[in-house]
Amino acid sequence: MSTSASATRTYKVDPAHSEFFFQVRHLVTKVRGRFSDFEGAIEYNDANPEQSSVSITIKTASINTNVADRDTHLRSGDFFAADEHPTLTFTSSRIANKGGSSFDVVGNLTIRGTTKEIHLPVSFLGKATDPWGGQRIGFEAETTINRKDFGLNWNAALETGGFLVGDEVKITLSIQAVAQ
Repeated sequence: MSTSASATRTYKVDPAHSEFFFQVRHLVTKVRGRFSDFEGAIEYNDANPEQSSVSITIKTASINTNVADRDTHLRSGDFFAADEHPTLTFTSSRIANKGGSSFDVVGNLTIRGTTKEIHLPVSFLGKATDPWGGQRIGFEAETTINRKDFGLNWNAALETGGFLVGDEVKITLSIQAVAQ
């Protein structure tokens, strides 16, 4: 943590009050899931948010779609290869103010050993003091990625044409972090 005229403060992502969800088309509907084991840090500059940064690490084995067999398949080499690639990460490289409480957070997303630059449209939800005196900040973001860009290529052709699993994955984040 650095301190200056425009102080940057370190915040730790609070897993009890944060969520990492995804959804992907499966046949004719959408399957939703989440990751439950993650950690992260936000270096937040209140005076100049563009000088902030974020890093998140998610344990791929913590995937949960509420179907044990599907979760086992998603952890396998067909998808996340959780034994070989136990984490997926996001590290910001730059932040642009889009006006008001909206920001474009650009960074590197690494899944299954493949790193791609992505843009996250982020909404800053504000700051608050919790009942124990802890300073908290909140953010939400939503973006869509192509799973095949990250080596998640498994699929099954349907007799009627098309494929079982869609390529586009919608990612939704809700993050609350507490000052350190």
